[in-house]
Amino acid sequence: MRRRKNKLLSNDDASVDMTPMLDIVFIMLIFFIVTTSFVKESGFIIDKPKSAKATTKAVNISIHIDQHNIIHFNNRPVDIELLSAQIEFFLAENATKNVLFRPHENTTYQSVVNVLDKIKPFKNLKISIGTYKP
Repeated sequence: MRRRKNKLLSNDDASVDMTPMLDIVFIMLIFFIVTTSFVKESGFIIDKPKSAKATTKAVNISIHIDQHNIIHFNNRPVDIELLSAQIEFFLAENATKNVLFRPHENTTYQSVVNVLDKIKPFKNLKISIGTYKP
């Protein structure tokens, strides 16, 4: 009987074989690499104008909104209600098709939408949007 007890105590240092677990981990890794699909993010399509030397100096409309939500038309403060009249007056005197619109980064979204709504009725104008940093 004594021999049996010694025999049972000698098997305490048994170890677990980690090879099958590593095989499963590598198989799962390969499976996730193969089945992963990458999504291509879509962006804006920009039509770049063809380069041509202009014989006359191009006059563009410049509209920006400062950090206090004050709208400036060609570097002069203007009320939002008078903006479309200013654009119409400018187009009567100058032949241009470009509007450079630069809202400040702290400008409210509603101010930006209001200005874009005032520019929208002029179908022949191309709007370029940037950021305004004084």
